Amino acid sequence: MANHKSALKRIRSNDKKRLRNRFQHKTARNAIRKLRSLTTKKEANKEFPEVVSLVDKLAKKNIIHANKAANIKSKLAKFVASL
Repeated sequence: MANHKSALKRIRSNDKKRLRNRFQHKTARNAIRKLRSLTTKKEANKEFPEVVSLVDKLAKKNIIHANKAANIKSKLAKFVASL
């Protein structure tokens, strides 16, 4: 157990950040899953910019690595183009 006041505060703030990061990451993963399940090009083109935006935000906040974000966006772009 932490002994210092600042360490206790750090534990509390880390927990809040962890929960926020988990929520944002899970939301983005669900959006990606939803996009991959689409079958029409029109719907996919409509959803694609929103999903890319979510992924970019995750990378910007260091929830996922920048290269992983680029990888995800590339694969999704390829998928949308193939429809």
